[in-house]
Amino acid sequence: MRLWQPFPWIASVFIAIASWATPALVQAQQTPPPSLFIEGYSDQLSYAPGDEVALHVSTTAAKYSITVDRIGGTDQRVLEKSEIAGSAHPIPDNASSHGCGWPAGFRFQIPADWQSGYYQVTLKAEDGGGPFVARNRRTAEGSLFFVVRAANPGRNSKILLQLSTNTYNAYTNWGGHSLYAYHGRNGLQGNRVSFNRPLSSQFYNWEAAFVRWAEKNGYALDYAVNSDLEFRPELLQHYRLVLSVGHDEYWSKPMRDHLEQFIGGGGNVAFFSGNTCCWQVRSEEEGRALVCYKQSYNVDPIYREADQSTLSTLWSHHLLERPENQLTGVGFLWGGYHRSHGQFMDGPASYEVHRPEHWVFEGTNLKLEDRFGGEDSIVGYECDGCEFELRDGLPVPTGRDGTPDSFEILGTCPARWAPGDSVWYERFPKDRVGAAVMGLYTRGGTVFTCGSTDWAHGLRGEDPVVEQITKNVLDRLAGAG
Repeated sequence: MRLWQPFPWIASVFIAIASWATPALVQAQQTPPPSLFIEGYSDQLSYAPGDEVALHVSTTAAKYSITVDRIGGTDQRVLEKSEIAGSAHPIPDNASSHGCGWPAGFRFQIPADWQSGYYQVTLKAEDGGGPFVARNRRTAEGSLFFVVRAANPGRNSKILLQLSTNTYNAYTNWGGHSLYAYHGRNGLQGNRVSFNRPLSSQFYNWEAAFVRWAEKNGYALDYAVNSDLEFRPELLQHYRLVLSVGHDEYWSKPMRDHLEQFIGGGGNVAFFSGNTCCWQVRSEEEGRALVCYKQSYNVDPIYREADQSTLSTLWSHHLLERPENQLTGVGFLWGGYHRSHGQFMDGPASYEVHRPEHWVFEGTNLKLEDRFGGEDSIVGYECDGCEFELRDGLPVPTGRDGTPDSFEILGTCPARWAPGDSVWYERFPKDRVGAAVMGLYTRGGTVFTCGSTDWAHGLRGEDPVVEQITKNVLDRLAGAG
């Protein structure tokens, strides 16, 4: 007390300051810390060895780490990096359609020895919670992906797997909107989606099962993405067989033009996919955005143009007159849903065999009218078919829907559109029952189609018939096992 006696006014000042500041300090000390998050995207969908990868990451953590793994027959860790400086970035209102515009947070060069494939980047952040309250170890994890193309296309494989990245983007509602209304903000459907935002990959739904099976069974694959068919068509000349697996729904005109030229020149294609090439999209920003007006095609600016060849609606729409059947042999108008959207929910989910003597069925011991694939529901979700009639008890395409004359129907399973879907196409009857159709045709090259998104589920389930048919197609059309 004696210390303060000469300066009693100092004590009064400290007491006054303390009485003013303490409530604010206490409130700050008791306020929980802000949420911890991390997410990001890459500046391109595919790269070649030697290219630089830029990762655009937003996080509330001061530091974060990444791991990069190639996903295949055996997953392989190829890169680890920690103590990367982190920062959070604002999200523009139009992030869904025009991207985030975040700066690159980390860059690295792809080594020359990285194998072509699908690469997953795992983003990890952690902290200790708040400084005074909510003290706990918190972790956050995000992921993104990219594809590495072959350093020397076609040298190690004559099979090119192009991933359905347009479909990944179409269904991603990050930022509020996708090309669908059912999960859009305020129930609104977008007509433009950007790749410059965190994407929801569909790779693990279908393509991963095919990739793991193929690599474990000795098939070397080279990888690309949808937009590589558009912007790097020179890749195709190095391959005998191009693959589409799973849900390959959104195609641009250049993608389709280039693949049809490949087939016309003798190249082969296998569509182990369904709902394939259903909607036409237009690429913008050199492939970093997609435009598709879908059922609202009359709002598309192209609708008012004399040339409507890039109108962003159903490929089978009468204004385009270019049904996907002309490419794949089958289409969604004559297929629909099976064990999905309320259609054939107790259906067999398997194919009935119609021409067991065909080379596609070699080694399966299948007989006429046998069924296969039901245990793993290889006919499921979305299916493609064609108009056909029975001749001598066997289905034969009419060709009126655009299916090539040489198309052979090898297997079928009932499918049907959901009633509400018919409003998207004014010339489609509401009550027609279609079918998932497996078959193939030859026009220059040979094109095989399984007619279902879920074929790869049979490979995941190790169905011997599905495996044998897949081997027959790969061996025959790629020329090597």
